[in-house]
Amino acid sequence: MHTNLVDKYNVPGPRYTSYPTVPYWDQETFSLKGWKHSVIQCFKNSNESKGISLYIHLPFCESMCTFCGCNKRITKRHTVETPYINTILKEWQLYLNLFETKPRIKELHLGGGTPTFFSPENLQSLIKGLFYSTASIETCEFSFEGHPNNTTKEHLQVLYDVGFRRVSFGVQDYNQKVQKAIHRIQPFEHVKHVTEVAREIGYTSIGHDIIFGLPFQTEEAVIHTIQKTKELLPDRLAFYSYAHVPWQKGNGQRGFNEVDLPTPEQKRRQYETGKQLLSTMGYVEIGMDHFALKSDSLYKAMENKSLHRNFMGYTVSNTTMMIGLGVSSISDSWQGFAQNVKNIEEYQNLVSEGIIPVYRGHLLTKKDETIRQHILNLMCHFKTDWSSNQLYFDELIDVSIRLKEMEYDGLVIITDTSIEVTEKGKPFIRNICMAFDLRLQHNKPETQLFSMTI
Repeated sequence: MHTNLVDKYNVPGPRYTSYPTVPYWDQETFSLKGWKHSVIQCFKNSNESKGISLYIHLPFCESMCTFCGCNKRITKRHTVETPYINTILKEWQLYLNLFETKPRIKELHLGGGTPTFFSPENLQSLIKGLFYSTASIETCEFSFEGHPNNTTKEHLQVLYDVGFRRVSFGVQDYNQKVQKAIHRIQPFEHVKHVTEVAREIGYTSIGHDIIFGLPFQTEEAVIHTIQKTKELLPDRLAFYSYAHVPWQKGNGQRGFNEVDLPTPEQKRRQYETGKQLLSTMGYVEIGMDHFALKSDSLYKAMENKSLHRNFMGYTVSNTTMMIGLGVSSISDSWQGFAQNVKNIEEYQNLVSEGIIPVYRGHLLTKKDETIRQHILNLMCHFKTDWSSNQLYFDELIDVSIRLKEMEYDGLVIITDTSIEVTEKGKPFIRNICMAFDLRLQHNKPETQLFSMTI
């Protein structure tokens, strides 16, 4: 990759798990009443045809990883587990009260935090509680994030027994200096053990998460990590850029100095080298930052054009409704977004009072919905078009003008009714989507809100 392109396009930008992005949600037009109405309407339209997705946020961790920007609570007190699970089940009941029929769960994901902080027995209790008044679809996909240091055979077996077939393990990097800087000491043997046990039990999709751009990380460290990964050959990989956002409250990204981070050009070399290695190992690039073997469902979803992206990242389930349960979780009714409060005690108090614990959100306008679809098309398929009147909006001429420089640089191909991302342009997909982001274009932030795109 040319250095001048990195210098040119390395700017703060969203990762586009939603449009509008969270900083541009319209709080003035959002209300809990409006949110409930959008949920009811979406449920009526999608439950029977597509089913719905559930995301459960389990925020507890025993130690702080300094690369992590997620909402979490550091504690070694496992007495927090049962009260938190009880609150999630009560929150789920608040949503069930809105529905006229039994929900059909197409997709379920446990994220965090560290889901495997919770005991196998408590995780089993959580899942059984969720499905007490719920049905799952035969082709459902249940997944969870496992920490290699504390995921046990019992965790894997219990979750397998209640329907989980996919698990992702956070690897990050195998270099000891990098692990020390990010406070994630995790030997290869731990990853190897949980990967092999998951396979023995019968999990059909095992993923590893690898990060480039970490403090003290070198190109050689990335090569070493991927070579070790080759020994285990997980079904899919998330190979993504470290998002340095130390200004966000409570994320813990202060265990190292800015000078310890690779330069943007070094990061891109890490990515390009890693991408090339993964290709020789049989992995195919899926959307942004993801790779999969051709036998994995993520690759198959890309091939049959059913790949979807939401707050859980890339998914094979193209549902229009996603309910997020737990502290800080974000829900999506297709016509609206809502985020739960971020403080655990406040979350528990609101739910105990019978209140759906959202504190901010956004109800999409028709133009929002149109732009959202364009961004989804680009993020999932690297192409979008407006030959259909449904995807036309007046400012498309301005979008094309903003992309002219990228067309000159060989990143996109523009026609009268379409935009296609070239192979050269794929690493700059966030920049390309920003050209469609009218809310960002009309209200440039005075302070940095997002991580750098490169």
